[in-house]
Amino acid sequence: MIVLSKLADYGVIVATHLACHPERQITAGVLATETRLPQATVAKVLKSLAHAGIVTALRGAAGGYRLARPPAAVSVAEVVAAIDGAIGMTQCSNHDTLAAGCEREAFCPTRPHWQRINLAIGAALASVSLAEMADSGPAAPFRRHTPFMETIAS
Repeated sequence: MIVLSKLADYGVIVATHLACHPERQITAGVLATETRLPQATVAKVLKSLAHAGIVTALRGAAGGYRLARPPAAVSVAEVVAAIDGAIGMTQCSNHDTLAAGCEREAFCPTRPHWQRINLAIGAALASVSLAEMADSGPAAPFRRHTPFMETIAS
């Protein structure tokens, strides 16, 4: 199973929430409350997103955070990269590890193919904007579908 880091997942949640309210300047505390994430985590995510130029911060009484660009101009790939760095499906395909080399590099039959896979996954994430993520609105609470409930409703 391929899983984003928890922090990258939270970054997408925070950025999507900002995309749902692009006109609002939202504090980290309000974001934490509205997204139901720990405030320290939200602050850490916002720092990474601000460093990457995805959000802007305004200090003062009317301060807070907002997206630096329209939601349609920010991709999920940008948010993930701001938190986790470049996408790498394997240790040897990670840009940081490439510089260090790999003891199997000379004879590994799969290594040349991982970059193509990384590019495909990166392209998939880049094809989804925060506007699209925000379009569905907040997720509805999980409801179990049962025929019994349909019978009662009829």
